[in-house]
Amino acid sequence: MKNQQFFSNHVAILATMHQKQQAIAPILEPLGIKIIVPPNFNTDVFGTFTREIARTGTQIEAAKLKATKALELTGAKLAIASEGSFAPHPYLPYIYSNREIVILLDRENDLEIIGEELSLETNFNHQVVENIQQAYDFAQKIGFPEHGLIMSYQQSAKDNSEIIKGINTEEKLIAAWNWAFHNSPNGKVHLETDMRAHYNPTRMKNIAKATSNLLSKIQSHCPQCHVPGFDITQIVKGLPCAMCGMPTSLVNSQIYQCQKCSYTQEKLFPDGREFADPGQCMYCNP
Repeated sequence: MKNQQFFSNHVAILATMHQKQQAIAPILEPLGIKIIVPPNFNTDVFGTFTREIARTGTQIEAAKLKATKALELTGAKLAIASEGSFAPHPYLPYIYSNREIVILLDRENDLEIIGEELSLETNFNHQVVENIQQAYDFAQKIGFPEHGLIMSYQQSAKDNSEIIKGINTEEKLIAAWNWAFHNSPNGKVHLETDMRAHYNPTRMKNIAKATSNLLSKIQSHCPQCHVPGFDITQIVKGLPCAMCGMPTSLVNSQIYQCQKCSYTQEKLFPDGREFADPGQCMYCNP
């Protein structure tokens, strides 16, 4: 059985209300998957970037919950969902990063395949301003009007009545400023980038990259049962030093496992080298 047979001529429900099909559909539809966005599917109930609704669970759990709900509502067998997060980079803590997850749930074959992208390409930002010129300066810095803005007179909005989203024209910016400044108790207005995909082209590109990663995992099928999603489940460090032969902290192999039949396969030297440079050996270069 070839992996294309799993998805050719299948319909996949994309759980989005923010036009993510623009990034996802062109990458996955060549597999034979027809992407359909259900009408009136409210993903805000699973969490909002503006914090008035807390995200449900971890990033992966939230994406899986969206996809599961789409399956329940439509009765389809295949669903796709994505979830983004913005936080300091794990290795560069003073720089923000964007982690995007795109998950595919196959109810018929009991498969869960996840694509991922961790990128430094993001305009995620926020600022407190006291006059409209500062608001203009912030807008220019984050790529307005191609990238949208969010404005509020509260640091943490409790509901949508205290916040204006989707500001992507000068007219909307002026109107939002007048509203926020008038309602502000201290003359300060809170600005942030609108990180919803349809108001943030930079994020949309990262969703596309995560989808490409998903595609590569779909196309990686088990050598034994040919089910898609034959993926890395363990990384084994200990690449030997080229001088002394002792194990180093570099990756020596990767373990792949099928989530259907549990077949495993070890792939040695994934970085294309059989030995580590002595400069990276704790014995040769303590």
